[in-house]
Amino acid sequence: MKAIRALVAEHKAGKRVGITSVCSAHPLVIEATLRHALAHDAPIALIEATSNHVNQDGGYTGMTPVDYRAFVEGIADRVGYPQERLALGGDHLGPNAWTRLPAEQAMAKAEIMVRDYVAAGFGKIHLDCSMSCADDPVPLPERTIAERAARLCAAAEAAYSGDPDDAPSYIIGTEVPVPGGAAEDLEELAVTTPDAALATIAMHRDLFAELGLSGAWERVIATVVQPGVEFDHDKVVDYVPAKATALSEAIEPVEHIVFEAHSTDYQTPEALAALVRDHFAILKVGPGVTFALREALWALDAIEREMVAPERRANLREVTIARMHAEPGNWSKYYHGSGAALDFQLNYSFSDRIRYYWPDSAFAAAQERLFANLREAVPPLPLVSQYLPIAFAAHRAGRATLDPVDLVAAHIDATLDAYHGACHPNV
Repeated sequence: MKAIRALVAEHKAGKRVGITSVCSAHPLVIEATLRHALAHDAPIALIEATSNHVNQDGGYTGMTPVDYRAFVEGIADRVGYPQERLALGGDHLGPNAWTRLPAEQAMAKAEIMVRDYVAAGFGKIHLDCSMSCADDPVPLPERTIAERAARLCAAAEAAYSGDPDDAPSYIIGTEVPVPGGAAEDLEELAVTTPDAALATIAMHRDLFAELGLSGAWERVIATVVQPGVEFDHDKVVDYVPAKATALSEAIEPVEHIVFEAHSTDYQTPEALAALVRDHFAILKVGPGVTFALREALWALDAIEREMVAPERRANLREVTIARMHAEPGNWSKYYHGSGAALDFQLNYSFSDRIRYYWPDSAFAAAQERLFANLREAVPPLPLVSQYLPIAFAAHRAGRATLDPVDLVAAHIDATLDAYHGACHPNV
């Protein structure tokens, strides 16, 4: 997509600008993102789907790429966000959802997925084949990763038939740990070495050329590396610029390519700004915004308990945690506590596995009832101040009503503000 490439070109020309990529399938997060972009006159709103939550099989959301595009565009229309400023991306597009299969079968599925994303109008494509499949060695050799990425790029190019100026932009490389936050406790991370980052770029460039994809290579805008940021269940590894100085300097002479930083969730505003300054010009956030969503929803649940008779309450929090206990598949590999310790992780972990349960019909019904209750009995300001002080401040400043959607969006805004400030430091 030319708008993203133009922004990357500005950064390569010396402007300290970046772009936030919000990776989520929750309608309230997407609505908050688009409202925030509209309020701040952001030049582009980049929203991404990940291969495990949107693919040709439906993913955990039940949406295909064309479904997801219609879903996001419907929200954009509702909030008045201009379609021409909306960009869609696909994150970790590769065999990740099918690693239980032999590699050839998994890659065939990945090719279909990439073609579907491109055909549906997704303009930013992350080619990530770093994961081992059922018959692969562990870890996967670097050349195999790059060969598979080039193969998926060929599939993407074949699927595109629009204006050449709007042909897909590509991201290569991956981060360690795997997508979605670490599953184990972390203390410190090794920053990607300059040699490793440059070798990844060179290998992909050569393999793209071998497949006749030199034109596509000119649209590779970023590579994913590890700048030393991550989070686990209850800790955040903060960005330390001094540890990434050599890596930052290494990308400067590389034409049309910056770094994309994953797992930037929960970094401080100062750290996010330093990342953009150091050429991590694309900042990915996912669990960080759904964590803020969960905070706001739990706060509304607490307000409901103060105001609504027990027999009329939605009990959103109880319903959600009960569903997680009943269907442990999305958290059992990550949370290993029991009793109260497990419930703490289910409720509050930074890895935010709750986000996989939002599409559940029981949750959706409870949220709808909660919102209806709080529209019928509008929360008094002291309660809003007690449980949602950020949204209270937004209301007092005239930026939010007391409608539950406005209160949730105002709380998510605090997270988005930090990213916007980092990516647009002179605005």
